[in-house]
Amino acid sequence: MSDEPADPPVTRSHIYLVRHGETEWSLSGRHTGRTDIPLTETGEAQARAAGRVLAGHDFGVVYTSPRQRARRTAELAGFGDRAHVLEDLAEWDYGAYEGLLKPEIERLHGGPWSIWADGAMKDDEGRGEDAADVQARARAVIERVRPALVAGKDALVFSHGHFLRSLAVTWLGVPISSGERIALDTASLSILGFEHGKHVLRLWNRTPYTE
Repeated sequence: MSDEPADPPVTRSHIYLVRHGETEWSLSGRHTGRTDIPLTETGEAQARAAGRVLAGHDFGVVYTSPRQRARRTAELAGFGDRAHVLEDLAEWDYGAYEGLLKPEIERLHGGPWSIWADGAMKDDEGRGEDAADVQARARAVIERVRPALVAGKDALVFSHGHFLRSLAVTWLGVPISSGERIALDTASLSILGFEHGKHVLRLWNRTPYTE
């Protein structure tokens, strides 16, 4: 049975997804969930490039993750005055794995590890999410933007790699583990939409800074 959310007959609205620009930890491969670190100089240039592609587009709603790397990306892309902070757009909470590289996580885990299958180990404060937790937030984001879509408006969200991959596969109604198969680069642009009443992927991982 599909997990695709039910929708009224909307065909022309879209959800634009923008991953934040490069940070020191995204560059090194460290898992960055709740740690609030800034963009690098390259990340700021990437965000401006995304803004050049989005410039002039009329969005019904604009939301951003509360983390400064996403909020700064929204600002540099030209949407700082319109972007409302939405807690559900925060990155996956990696719990005890926060700030670690995958080989370090696998040593703690005791073998091969995937965030999609294994989730995060709880830290001493009980923080850390599994796939079901993140998918619940993804569904909440879809519900938040749904009124704009029904009204024929596009939505724009600024968020993070693992969360946006989770949002995309939730939109498509496929298992959240499918997110493992769709890589997403920093400051990339992706678009979710409709075709013949079905949820579809219109664009994935366009990187304006390379164009």
